[in-house]
Amino acid sequence: MYKVEILKDDCEWNKFVHINRTSVLYHLVEWRDILIETFGHKSFYIVIKEDTIVKGLLPLILIKSRIFGRILVSMPFLNYGGACAENEQVYLLLLQEAVAIAKRENVAYIELRQRDELSLNIPVKKSKVCMILDLKPEPEDIWKTLDSKVRNQIRKAQKSDLRVEIGLSDQIANFYNVFCLNMRDLGTPVYSKVFFENIIKRLTDRTRIFSVIKNDLILASGFTIGYKDSLEIPWASSNRIYNKLCPNTLLYWEIIKYACERGYKKFDLGRCSLNSGTFNFKKQWGAKPKQLYWYYWLPENNQLPELNPANPKYKLLIAAWQRLPLVIANFIGPYISKSIP
Repeated sequence: MYKVEILKDDCEWNKFVHINRTSVLYHLVEWRDILIETFGHKSFYIVIKEDTIVKGLLPLILIKSRIFGRILVSMPFLNYGGACAENEQVYLLLLQEAVAIAKRENVAYIELRQRDELSLNIPVKKSKVCMILDLKPEPEDIWKTLDSKVRNQIRKAQKSDLRVEIGLSDQIANFYNVFCLNMRDLGTPVYSKVFFENIIKRLTDRTRIFSVIKNDLILASGFTIGYKDSLEIPWASSNRIYNKLCPNTLLYWEIIKYACERGYKKFDLGRCSLNSGTFNFKKQWGAKPKQLYWYYWLPENNQLPELNPANPKYKLLIAAWQRLPLVIANFIGPYISKSIP
């Protein structure tokens, strides 16, 4: 007999996450605290049990936005999330409880960012993939598989006296400075620096920041998090002024080397759209696309949301944001980004 609960025991939750084959990094309960501490959002962490044994779970975050309304997302601001469970019946029970919460909270929709296809009779988007590189114990074996163009770019960066530093809190300023610049140039409001500081605080042993530096200039930086057999890079940025020095290529190569040397089996380069510029950059490392499934529950007569930069209705807003002075974009951005999942 299954029963539904809202999370009571953090250790019990994470124990299931660690052993379930469908769980991902963003199912860890630490993300609840990170998102609450950073953005102040309300959470609903649903647990399905059989007797006293956990059989499935679903983390949900309630986003309240003046522009987009009230929405439930698993997981906002992150690449993945959704439900993880032991069987199809449990997945359906998790969805049923999520819908009950959605109706009580009067939300516009539920969004579940699943890495795997599920038998849920609700709309699904397949517009995104994640790019996964299978690693080898020796970085040299990866090097041999790279195209000569990529190898030449790495050598060029090395000959240009670029160096890579690896750290945590000591690198947060380097990462955030180039991240802010990149987000402004993309026309996207930036997250608060506190967001990344909270990730480091809650997931210290899993997190590393890589920065590419020339003299005292930060040319590129990447924020990585490891879980199970995979190292992921959810956020990476570079200063396009220095593109000719290939700092981004050196950044990814050093992360790949790091992942191989520490025994990771996979390097997750994050999500992107098929055949985009980002997709082609990730593909050049030998990474293969894995289809992502974003499921939606919608109240009657509601349409699927289109909260993405490709939506023509946001074109003018993006162009205007790109023209903002960086200091203004950095000041305003965190107040806006917390409402954009």
